Amino acid sequence: MSKRKVYSDTFTGEADRGIRALLGRGERNETARKLRKVMLNVINNELTPRQKEIIMLYYFRDTDTVTISSMLGISPQAVSAAMSRARIKMYNILKYYI
Repeated sequence: MSKRKVYSDTFTGEADRGIRALLGRGERNETARKLRKVMLNVINNELTPRQKEIIMLYYFRDTDTVTISSMLGISPQAVSAAMSRARIKMYNILKYYI
C-alpha cells in the first residue's frame, strides 16, 4: 500500500494565509498573478465538484467551515477533510511553479 501524502501545515496556518494572499485581487506582482492564474486553473480543472464548491465558498466568499457544512448538509469534519484533500492536490501541482 502506498503512503498517503500529507501536507505539513495546519488548516489555518501559513499555507492558508498564503492561499488567501495569492487569491487576493489587488496583487500587482507579476509572479503572484501567474500563480493565481495557475491556482484558479487547478481549482477549476483538477478538484472534484465538492472540493471546488468548498474551496470557492471558503476562499472567495469567506465562509467558515461550520456555515459551509450547514449549507451543503454535511458535517464540519467532512468539510475539513475535503478542504485538506483539495489543498494537498493544489500544493502538489503548485509546488512545480514555486
